[in-house]
This record gives sequence, structure tokens and C-alpha cells, in this order.
Amino acid sequence: MAAKKSVPAKKVVVNLPQAAQNMRVWKFGDDIDTDAIIPGRFLTINNPDELAKHAFEGTRDEFAKKVKEGDAIVGGRNFGCGSSREHAPLALLGAGVRVVVARSFARIFFRNSINVGLLPVICLQADKIADGSKISLNIKKGSLESDGKQFKIEPVPEFMQGIIDAGGLVEYAKGLKEVPVCTKSRQ
Repeated sequence: MAAKKSVPAKKVVVNLPQAAQNMRVWKFGDDIDTDAIIPGRFLTINNPDELAKHAFEGTRDEFAKKVKEGDAIVGGRNFGCGSSREHAPLALLGAGVRVVVARSFARIFFRNSINVGLLPVICLQADKIADGSKISLNIKKGSLESDGKQFKIEPVPEFMQGIIDAGGLVEYAKGLKEVPVCTKSRQ
């Protein structure tokens, strides 16, 4: 069997502004697992653009064809549960999604999202946001607006916003300065 040709992944840099405006909503319910976001048969793909072609395949088939740069996902409770694959947030980034709003997240999905540069935002009233509506997010004010209604979001810590702005944990770490005390050899 011939080896698959590796396609280099493009660098995804989010640089999500403190206020993201008019993001179209793709609404999902509770307990959306990583298999629903990107089915397991596509885990041999590591390129976000290629993964995006299969995002929500078998769950919401029109997503991959109709999602646009700057759209947002809104979920219910326990968004991203299931296996701990980084492919799920990478598929969303490849599709142009930069923000996922949910009532709650599975812990590993939440952390993987930050690590790759996808902003997970907790909004306890996410269930009141309609599919196809437009949302505007104001991280500094801690609010989200949809259809003229304002909803509170949990604060996004500055360090987490820094990781998102850098395009993920690897890019963020590249910008860190070494701390001399930690790297000095002891006499």
C-alpha cells in the first residue's frame, strides 16, 4: 500500500478581536460529541482545510458546504464530549469558525480548542440563541448580543485571549521569553 502524501497545513491565526460582530449561528444541542464534529474515519487527516470538508458529516451535512468564514457555533451543555481529539476544533477552524459558544464544554474539548486557537465561550443562556441568527460578542464587557437581547458570558482570562490571539498554544509559546532563573545551571 502506497503511503499517503502529506499536505502541509496552513497556519491558522485567529486574532479574534475583543468584539466580534455579526457572526452567523450554527445551532446544536446538548452532548455534541467529537465524533459528530469530525467522524473518526477522517482522523488520518491533519490539515484543517481538509478536515473542514467533513465537519459535522452525518450530523448536519449541509454545514461543510454552507459554513462561511466568521460563522459561529452555538451549542448546549457538554459540547465536545467524547474522545480527546484535537481534530474537532481544527476542523472548525478550517471551516472558518473562530468561536464556539455553549452552556458548557467537555473539559478536554475546551482545552484543545484553546490550544489550537479556537475560542470557547460559556454562555448559560446559549439555548435562547436561534439557529441562523447573528451574534455579536464583546469579550471585554462579558456579553453576547443576539436578536436585540443581551446575554452574559463568562469572562475570558487575558492569558487565554493571548493564546487565542497568537493562533494557539504552540504559537503563543514561541513568543515567550525564557526565564533565566529556570535555565541557569546551578553551581
